[in-house]
Amino acid sequence: MKLLAVCVLVFSVMAQTRADPIPDDGSTDPEVVVVHESSCPTGWTLINNRCFHYVARTMTWAGAERHCLSMGANLASVHDTSEYHQVQSVITTASYGSGTTWIGGTNAQELAIWLWSDGRPFIYTNWCHGQPDNTAGRQRCLLMNFSDEKCWDDDTCSVHFPFICAKKV
Repeated sequence: MKLLAVCVLVFSVMAQTRADPIPDDGSTDPEVVVVHESSCPTGWTLINNRCFHYVARTMTWAGAERHCLSMGANLASVHDTSEYHQVQSVITTASYGSGTTWIGGTNAQELAIWLWSDGRPFIYTNWCHGQPDNTAGRQRCLLMNFSDEKCWDDDTCSVHFPFICAKKV
């Protein structure tokens, strides 16, 4: 008899947990709750709902972008001063310094139009004085932490630098 009571209890609990709830608003669709993970993978840092990862290995701008893509990311885009300083902090922590680093800006398609490789609007800038200057018509990719001012510079895309990737959470 006890076994029968336990079975009835177990089946009752299972039936209640499997039953679709009836919405109070009269609709027939059950409510769907979506849970978003807000953390970044190991080695990545959360900044403004994106995860950033510094790569110390030096590559060309295109090689760096391809490496970021292989991790589901792009070279980082930067959208305001606060975010820029936070990205600098990631670089400083990861590299024990704040060296010149590729980020995702390029004007390779058209000289006067800078774009982010992740497709976000290119609104905020932090160019060093006199930049971008496109020296010899070959500087089409964006570096951050240039000079003692730690500002932006355009450089030849085939030069090798470390880089920082970013992806959505």
